Amino acid sequence: MTLYNYKKGRDEEEYKDLYTNSIALDQLPKNELPETTSDPKVIRQLVLDELFMDGNARQNLATFCTTYIEDEVHELMDLSIDKNMIDKDEYPQTSEIEHRCVSILANLWHSPEKEDTIGCSTTGSSEAAMLGGLALKWQWRKRREAEGKSTNNPNIVCGPVQICWHKFARYFDVEIREIPITKDELGMNPDKLNNYCDENTIGVVATLGSTFTGIYEPVQEIAKALDKIQNEKGLDIPIHVDGASGAFIAPFIQKKLKWDFCIERVKSINASGHKFGMAPLGVGWIIWRTVGDLPKDLIFNVDYLGGQMPTFALNFSRPAGQIISQYYNFLRLGRDGYTTIQSECASTAQYLGKQLGEIDILEILYDGHGGIPAVCYSLKDEAKAGFSLYDLSDRLRMHGWQIASYPLPSDRNNMTVQRVLIRHGVSRDMIFLLLRDFRKEMEYLKKNPVLNNHEKISFHH
Repeated sequence: MTLYNYKKGRDEEEYKDLYTNSIALDQLPKNELPETTSDPKVIRQLVLDELFMDGNARQNLATFCTTYIEDEVHELMDLSIDKNMIDKDEYPQTSEIEHRCVSILANLWHSPEKEDTIGCSTTGSSEAAMLGGLALKWQWRKRREAEGKSTNNPNIVCGPVQICWHKFARYFDVEIREIPITKDELGMNPDKLNNYCDENTIGVVATLGSTFTGIYEPVQEIAKALDKIQNEKGLDIPIHVDGASGAFIAPFIQKKLKWDFCIERVKSINASGHKFGMAPLGVGWIIWRTVGDLPKDLIFNVDYLGGQMPTFALNFSRPAGQIISQYYNFLRLGRDGYTTIQSECASTAQYLGKQLGEIDILEILYDGHGGIPAVCYSLKDEAKAGFSLYDLSDRLRMHGWQIASYPLPSDRNNMTVQRVLIRHGVSRDMIFLLLRDFRKEMEYLKKNPVLNNHEKISFHH
């Protein structure tokens, strides 16, 4: 039997239910292309069905990344889907918007050359961090060559850092000297720098918003320690600030904190626009103190896209929508908007820290004061509790919550912690619900202790 529209005869297949279409009657192809084309509506629905298996991003309190997006951003992203950020000749206004964002950030971070400083967008903060590291290496090598000294053994000094710095060190043949944290330390101790810095140190990385705990490393104190090293040993060592999270927080809610280009020794800063910058996933930023802090050897001129275009990012073709959305947020929120949102996020984190601090078996390591909007804690005595934080993560996941559990780095890796991140869109009511489930599952685990559990590190970056 054939079905007909009163206006136009059509084949019966067009009117089939989505789930009675031929491709929907079997497993979707997993490893090979299908032989035939299919109805786009059917394929869209089948792909969406698979994606239902994913977690709910809004309940992911392990991720730093933006999970709440305004409708206007969705529209801008859709309209920009065909724009290639690298093609500045074809999309000059988009290129201008990127330049404006660089200038806004340079101004926000107190660049001494706000109008003429140099920087760019990247696919994320990891790429931006690597660009900062490469500039440090090139500047160090240039100085060593001018002095007639060896350039064979560059090193970079840091505290506990995100994995991107370990990647940078391996990819670009730089020794990473990660200062261990001991006792009650949660980040780099500036007093230890003297034992790790030498003539081959290309720079020191200070983290503004630790991946592991949420704290800020004391950039000003790090700079003072390096001043002392220069006075005693003659070593002029620059600082790169990894502000992946904190660089979009400190300017608004920790205004008196000295951490950015107001410190002369800070030569570059990276940040993640898709974290607390509140842009969609896929945008980072790197800003240098002055034009001279980015070696010219790292700038490439491209002429095969229609015009002469300089580029110094690691990636080439990439989407423009995230940069445009970042600019939208800058205009939409302004200083007042960012201040209000980040303040409320911090307030919510501090509330959570206070509530968790009243649970007697927990030790609060970071309560949301002074760093990024987050809380970090551990079990005082795992054996006495009868369960681990990994067990608690598993129980909370049954309610949809994703809470990171992992060991601290370096010499404190015998301590397992959990960290909860509070981003824009994580409301106070969501935290009430989280605390309800948190208390419920802790009571369950107390009554049903887990013996011989197998620990498994959960996602935490």
